[in-house]
Amino acid sequence: METGHGIKYRQLHIEDYLRMVPAEQKEQAGVYAHGRITGNPDTHTDFWMDNLLDTILRSDNLNAAYKKVKANKGAGGIDGMQVDGLLPYLRKHQAEIVEQVREGKYKPNPVRRVEIPKEEKGKLRKLGVPTVVDRVIQQAIAQELTPIYEEQFSDNSFGFRPGRSAHEALGRCREYINEGYVYAVSMDLQSYFDTVNHSKLIEVLSRTVKDGRVISLIHKYLNAGVMEDGGFHATPEGVPQGGPLSPLCGNVMLNELDKELKRRGHKFVRYADDCLILCKSKKSAERTLENIVPFITKKLFLKVNLQKTAVRHISKIKYLGYAFYRHKGKCRMWVHPKSVEKMRNKLRELTTRGNKWSNEVREEKLRSYARGWINYYRYADMKNLMEQTDEWLRHRIRAVYWKQWKKVRTRYKMLRALHLPEWKVHEMANCRKGVWRAAAMLNSALTKKIIVDRLGYPSMSTRYLKVRVNY
Repeated sequence: METGHGIKYRQLHIEDYLRMVPAEQKEQAGVYAHGRITGNPDTHTDFWMDNLLDTILRSDNLNAAYKKVKANKGAGGIDGMQVDGLLPYLRKHQAEIVEQVREGKYKPNPVRRVEIPKEEKGKLRKLGVPTVVDRVIQQAIAQELTPIYEEQFSDNSFGFRPGRSAHEALGRCREYINEGYVYAVSMDLQSYFDTVNHSKLIEVLSRTVKDGRVISLIHKYLNAGVMEDGGFHATPEGVPQGGPLSPLCGNVMLNELDKELKRRGHKFVRYADDCLILCKSKKSAERTLENIVPFITKKLFLKVNLQKTAVRHISKIKYLGYAFYRHKGKCRMWVHPKSVEKMRNKLRELTTRGNKWSNEVREEKLRSYARGWINYYRYADMKNLMEQTDEWLRHRIRAVYWKQWKKVRTRYKMLRALHLPEWKVHEMANCRKGVWRAAAMLNSALTKKIIVDRLGYPSMSTRYLKVRVNY
């Protein structure tokens, strides 16, 4: 057996330590044990950090990574392998893959380019989908690095961090606004994830991660390239969105910005690359913007979109889909008009007759979307908005049913089933008005009670009143 700094000795030391973790903490031992070591001032941490790859390749950590990737599902990468095919592949090749990674011979596959529409019309967000095997390795790395960096990250950073949410970021904004910080530098980093400087990121990572094998593996993932339009494209910069490592690497880089803002004494809130710097006066905010841009561009080598970066009063900004206003001296929130427009467009899509869904499928999709949307915006003041949206949505639902009742005899049948007077049935069945106007006439037949209680469509106002959070 090797001793001193030998490999076998290091592995034995790590496994011995894990066995000493109390039984009630076994579940978290694989991920958080080194966090406890770091927290002990009497423990020499260089040993652990110099051998980080050994902890990443532990079987319990790899198993946890596999379970996470399987739970997240998602599409396959360029090799076509889906999550369902991952387990048999790993059973056959795990030892080989682990050995390649340990010896530095593992070569990640290029990611598969996928484009999804952004909120801005006509613009696309570029995602990079790694192979499922690469996702497992990235997840294993992220599981070990996350608790290390969690100790370093700012308390004002909220995006892609365990136990933190967008609602907490908004709550921090409210705290600062209530303290009188009513002007904001709304920072827009141009194509942030696509423009991260690899050399700078590796430099920042190397300050904490002393195991060169881990740094080399991360560098390989950064340089893996992209398969797009049937050809390979190199990635000299950027962190492809879509892999488990991307959010962590993004936060590691922007933590440098957080530290600089804290050093300068600024109040700020950051959710991923969405950063607000809050000031008490417009002049102070303009001076802050002027001074922080050179740091971002010259020290972090990132691009600031000066057309979208601006100084505004908090009542004129959009942050995480919300807008702010002050009432009786206190900050309150409402849904930003752009978020309302996006919601209505989605409801239009779900109530379009051309999608050829059954009424049951449409009802379920509407309920699911309404539930998720309202849960996110439950901190906003939007009672009137929800009531207006409900009326408009029920009108669209009636239009769907009217289109389905194409023939006059079908209209007679359905209207009689709704127990309308015969004269009313005759009048409506022979209506020659357009769909939208005819749907308005159906208001007396397909009532709110029938649409919501009997047919099962959502009432957004009712849901909102149940879950809303009042300050």
